[in-house]
Amino acid sequence: MSTSESASERAYAALRTGILDGTHRPGTMLGEAGLAAELGLSRTPVRAALARLQDEGWITVYPKRGALVRGLDGKDVQDLADARLILESTAVQRTTPERRAALAARLGTEVDRQESVLADGDLPGFIELTVAFHRSFVEAAGNQVLLELNDRLADRQRFLLFSYGGQLMERCADIIAEHRALVARLAADDIQGFSDILRSHVGDTYGFDLRHLRV
Repeated sequence: MSTSESASERAYAALRTGILDGTHRPGTMLGEAGLAAELGLSRTPVRAALARLQDEGWITVYPKRGALVRGLDGKDVQDLADARLILESTAVQRTTPERRAALAARLGTEVDRQESVLADGDLPGFIELTVAFHRSFVEAAGNQVLLELNDRLADRQRFLLFSYGGQLMERCADIIAEHRALVARLAADDIQGFSDILRSHVGDTYGFDLRHLRV
């Protein structure tokens, strides 16, 4: 990787993290010169990073004015909730009973880790663990296309979980209980029960009633 590519990657990683964790909130106008000074880089890698973030839909660049940080509107959030429910439920349905049992055994320990970081008030740590937890359901199917689709949505998931930070901490006991219930349904090889709990869990987390969606 060349020096310019390395600088662009550093700029992209820093700006992406700032958008996802709420440091750069929706509606904020980011200036190229100010970002360059803040990151200790020239304007060229910052410009490249902003172009990449615009391609991904996180910002809108206005020439000579700056880059406006975009959020997710209600329809975006509902679409994400629907997509996650479809991906995770479908993947679990398509794997074998043996793989579901093995996954349940592994994820029980993962929920213990989630509970520990929540007890410490570590919101970023919990968000990374919960993104990985839900990814495991998709990964279990062994379908690379489904996994690719899931990974393309992961940053939106992170963005929403950070934006719901206070609410997330308030309902942490419920989230842990719901995660344990999902693992229990996997262990029992109860696919319909898993889908029903997942529908309620995702809907409650994102604030939408998903009972209309059947998977």
